[in-house]
Amino acid sequence: MYDTILIPYDGSDEAKNGAKHGIELAAALGSSVHALYVIDLPGVPRAPALRDDEEQLRREYEEYGEKIMAEISALAAQHGVDCSAEIRSGSVSEQIVEYADEGEADAIVMGSAYRGKLGNLLGGTTDKVVRSATVPVITQRMNADEL
Repeated sequence: MYDTILIPYDGSDEAKNGAKHGIELAAALGSSVHALYVIDLPGVPRAPALRDDEEQLRREYEEYGEKIMAEISALAAQHGVDCSAEIRSGSVSEQIVEYADEGEADAIVMGSAYRGKLGNLLGGTTDKVVRSATVPVITQRMNADEL
């Protein structure tokens, strides 16, 4: 069914919820997992005096990404699931869809935050991925009790 499952992961509670579901699904199906963390630096400053701050910020994001990729890899190992991890830069939703389109994933499993009754009007990364992905997207939405 799904040989490779893409799990976008940023270490948030909703991402942990989605990762757990994705890894359990992979274990049940005998699939492998690709974990993806995307560094998004919107509105990156271009003034020369601020470039050093930009580089430092990027290093901090990369260190954080390595930490959480190790976290999800360990969770996958606990469930006997092969996991490869990648860190990319750019728009989060675009990078997730692009990664899947490159043939790296048969499905995407991701968490989604509880946004209340108006959540469907506000949109978010998960909604953008659902609308634009060419592979199936399975979402694990948090409820109000999990906040």
